[in-house]
Amino acid sequence: MTTGNPTTGRWTSVRKPRSLVRRPRSLRTGGTIGALAAVLVLTLTGCGSSDYGGSPKGGKQAKAAPADRVEPLAGTPEAELPVTVKSADGKRVTVKDTDRIVPLTGSLNEIVFTLGLGKNVVARDITATFQQAKKLPVVTRAHDVSAESVLSLKPTVVLADTTTGPAEAIDQIRAAGIPLVVLEPAKSLADVGPRIGAVAKALGVEKAGQQLKSRTEQRISKVRDSVPAQSKKPRVAFLYLRGSASVYLLGGRESGAGSLLEAAGAVDAGKESGLEKDFTAITSEALAKAAPDAILVMTKGLDSVGGIDGLVKIPGVAETPAGLDRRVVSVEDGVLLNYGPRTDQVLKSLVEQLYKDAK
Repeated sequence: MTTGNPTTGRWTSVRKPRSLVRRPRSLRTGGTIGALAAVLVLTLTGCGSSDYGGSPKGGKQAKAAPADRVEPLAGTPEAELPVTVKSADGKRVTVKDTDRIVPLTGSLNEIVFTLGLGKNVVARDITATFQQAKKLPVVTRAHDVSAESVLSLKPTVVLADTTTGPAEAIDQIRAAGIPLVVLEPAKSLADVGPRIGAVAKALGVEKAGQQLKSRTEQRISKVRDSVPAQSKKPRVAFLYLRGSASVYLLGGRESGAGSLLEAAGAVDAGKESGLEKDFTAITSEALAKAAPDAILVMTKGLDSVGGIDGLVKIPGVAETPAGLDRRVVSVEDGVLLNYGPRTDQVLKSLVEQLYKDAK
């Protein structure tokens, strides 16, 4: 059986099947779980009438494909350097120069660009798929960081998070004398502001960080306020799918999607059904207990099983209310669990799709 981390794409063969997979990395989704699409694709299949709106059963998939771009703050912030910060791995790191920045995850790359420091970024992780970063050299190899590729770009500062690996690569970069700051990954909406602030502080642009944090939190709050009042909250199950690797997982309490679903006025069906871990292998029994009204998936995952028609062929899916109504919400892999400056867009898409026909 193939197993590994869903949002990093690091899969290994194990001798004994495992029903649980370690919690996904928040933005090391998409490319690290396969080649990412370059645009955000939001999909809602039709369903019958309900207390929370929806399209007629059997309706066409609704798709929207806005440009996959980040929205930088106006101007270029001036870094106040040097700055010394405490890395998440316990080390104290002094950053003296931010002229050549290498963020080692897509989410970190997105924050750096949105802070207005995109011109200083000289490389990207394979999960940084937004247009402004597209032409940058990729410094990952088989979804692992290549220390040689990083060092060849002569970075003045490297940003990583606690999920970045392998450890040998991190050690090699540090041994070369490059300041490397490790940050905690974002796992929920509550982490968005602190994550932005931590990146900004490490780069000496705390004022820009406060501005971006405020902008992002205001936008998220605005979307939350737009959720229509419903007599019944939709139960939504987050499924992680990789048909090519025969990986079919149901998200639980630690999947990373819970805070988004709850902010969208929904119930996390996996969590509510008692799944305490991150992901559990999909079974008919688990899906029956979750009883989702809608299913949330990543776009690449949905494609990998042959779209909606393939999804409902997975054992147990067709028997759920969501399967019967073919009610599926799809968000592009590289932004769904990002918890960064574009999370308001993700939340907005969930709200729009779940309540498409709500009055």
